[in-house]
Amino acid sequence: MTASFFALYRTPDDPADFESHYFGTHVPLVERTPGLVENRVHRVTRQLVGKPAYHLLAELVFASPEAMKEAIRTPEWAAAGEDLSSWGGMELVTMFTAEPHGAGEEAGGPGGAAGSDPQPGAE
Repeated sequence: MTASFFALYRTPDDPADFESHYFGTHVPLVERTPGLVENRVHRVTRQLVGKPAYHLLAELVFASPEAMKEAIRTPEWAAAGEDLSSWGGMELVTMFTAEPHGAGEEAGGPGGAAGSDPQPGAE
């Protein structure tokens, strides 16, 4: 069962500058994280309802909740978090973890095993 770490980035004042930092320095650091299976980054092309306005959505996929817990304790993960803070990205982001719907229902009822959500630092 995979587990994902999501980062939703609100629209920055200067999207070009944001993307220069994000894709130029942050993504390469994130992709060095041990155990990362896939980094899926999506640019929001049209927001139909809701606030705030989002610019990017990143989904970091790990093989399992345990693999994600291990990954967020690595120096590579910490370096990516420090990078994000250094250029202001942390002020724009909402982060959360998720598992596919129905995953782990046998272990802990609907939604998965109790206590399975890691408490990640910065992405």
